[in-house]
Amino acid sequence: MLRIDRATYDAIVAHAREDHPDEACGVVAGPEGSDRPERFIPMLNAARSPTFYEFDSGDLLRLYRDMDDRDEVPVVIYHSHTATEAHPSRTDIGLAAEPEAHYVLVSTREHGPQTGLVGDDVEFRSFRIVDGEVSEEEVEVVESYLFGHTPTTVVYD
Repeated sequence: MLRIDRATYDAIVAHAREDHPDEACGVVAGPEGSDRPERFIPMLNAARSPTFYEFDSGDLLRLYRDMDDRDEVPVVIYHSHTATEAHPSRTDIGLAAEPEAHYVLVSTREHGPQTGLVGDDVEFRSFRIVDGEVSEEEVEVVESYLFGHTPTTVVYD
């Protein structure tokens, strides 16, 4: 299961909407070993394409060095689909190189720029991709990691 805080969820959706009609992409880093997405890092889609995303190799190298310096890992790797459902394509599956990461996809096919209407939700889904095998996982949006939703899941920072 992917547990993600509301602010990070909203930031990913906002990035997908802002870059529409091109695919948006980025990473949410977290402390090594925590599986907790904490630091939102929007990236530039070097392909600038509505059907494909690509991280700039220099930006990606700088990102991984920065995460190493902070003892972080890519907990979430996200991108958007602008004309199809939020499900990994064959290309997405082939490029998935982080077996511990949550691969989040946001579809803006019906919800490009925000309409401002109540209930204008985008399709937001998370997957694990390991050795070419895709499995969808539940997404739980929490208001804060500081105050969990039940006494058994409270995280004290």
